[in-house]
Amino acid sequence: MFYYVLKYVILGPLLRLAFRPRIEGLEHVPESGAAIVAGNHLSFADHFLMPAIIKRRITFLAKAEYFTGPGIKGRLTAAFFRSAGQIPVDRSGKDAGQAAIREGLGVLSKDELLGIYPEGTRSHDGRLYKGKVGVAVMALRAGVPVIPCAMIGTFEAQPPGKVIPRIHPVAIRFGKPLDFSRYAGMENEKAILRAVTDEIMYAILGLSEQEYVDRYAADVKAEEAAAKAASAKSRRFTRVPRR
Repeated sequence: MFYYVLKYVILGPLLRLAFRPRIEGLEHVPESGAAIVAGNHLSFADHFLMPAIIKRRITFLAKAEYFTGPGIKGRLTAAFFRSAGQIPVDRSGKDAGQAAIREGLGVLSKDELLGIYPEGTRSHDGRLYKGKVGVAVMALRAGVPVIPCAMIGTFEAQPPGKVIPRIHPVAIRFGKPLDFSRYAGMENEKAILRAVTDEIMYAILGLSEQEYVDRYAADVKAEEAAAKAASAKSRRFTRVPRR
């Protein structure tokens, strides 16, 4: 119940008023039946803007950290995300991917919409990164279409690290549903999963017109963080002492 109050009474009208998003291709989102909406992920605001404009309820897989914060603030944040239709997924450990797939298939089994960001994390620089194959596994196992979606302008409105978004033109584009029924029963073949995932990412790229990086975002983030730490350490040891 609170999901619809949040969507139609509180958050939805507020977001529409603040950002006045331009919507394209909304007719591609099916009015009934299970489907996956796969989008790029540029900002924390993405979690709320897309659900605000889709008529149906959509459930997203969200990182477990949003649900495990300490204190009253942490409990309120967790309650808010659950009310907004988010499902916590632990991204640590070797079984994290399988847990996400189980949760996603559970949503699809109820003929609902599942929202997912194939990149696995927010883009830290506005570029589109290589997709993880979990989206392909779910699409093939559930036998459902994938609707590509592109968020445009949300990175500029609320880049990583910025708590309060600023007003910036935003557009949300939906592409035609992608049908992968030709690969039915092949969800255990790595080459097929990679091909399906790449097709989904290519469709998102066509809508978003971002620069594409054929690497996982998490790997690039880790490398850049390590390089930054090494550079800072090097500067500390090469400072010329004062006379």
